[in-house]
Amino acid sequence: MQCLYPVQPVVGVGAVIIHNESILLVRRGKEPAQGLWSIPGGAVELGEVLSEAVEREVREECGLKIQAGPVVAVLDSLTRDAKGQVAYHYVLVDFWAEVKGGKLRPSSDAKEASWVPLAKLPRERLTQGLIPLLEHLGCLNGTPPTKPPHSILYWSQAGQIPGTR
Repeated sequence: MQCLYPVQPVVGVGAVIIHNESILLVRRGKEPAQGLWSIPGGAVELGEVLSEAVEREVREECGLKIQAGPVVAVLDSLTRDAKGQVAYHYVLVDFWAEVKGGKLRPSSDAKEASWVPLAKLPRERLTQGLIPLLEHLGCLNGTPPTKPPHSILYWSQAGQIPGTR
C-alpha cells in the first residue's frame, strides 16, 4: 500500500484503550508523525472490516488482544508538501476498545508502547489529531472516562510536511 504520495486516501483504524486511569499510547516508528505519541492502530487490509482491522493492528503493534467497541471518532488527516501535492492522506476511524489478553510489547511499527497516566500526558509530543480526541472523550479534565461517549467526533486536519515551506 502506497502511503507517501498516495493515489487515493488510505483507510486506517485506531484503538482508544483506557485502563486504571491510563491510556495506551504508542510512539510512532514511521512517518508521518514519526516519534510522536498516538493511539495504536494502522491501515485496513483488503477484505477486513474495520473492527477486525483495529483488533489485528493492536495485536500486531502492541501484543494485546482487544475487543473493539463502538466508533468514537472519524478523522481526515491530510498533509501536503511544499508544492501543494498531497504527501499523505488518511481517513481514520477510532474505536473504543477493551483489553482481553496478551502482554504489552511494541512491534517494529512502534518505537514504544506504554500505559500513560492521563494526568501526565506529554501534550507537546502527541500527534495533532490526538488532543481533540482526548478532549472529546473527557480525558483532559482529570476524570478518566469509564465508557465511550454518546457522540462520534469528526475532525479534519490539514498540514504541511515540516521544513518544506
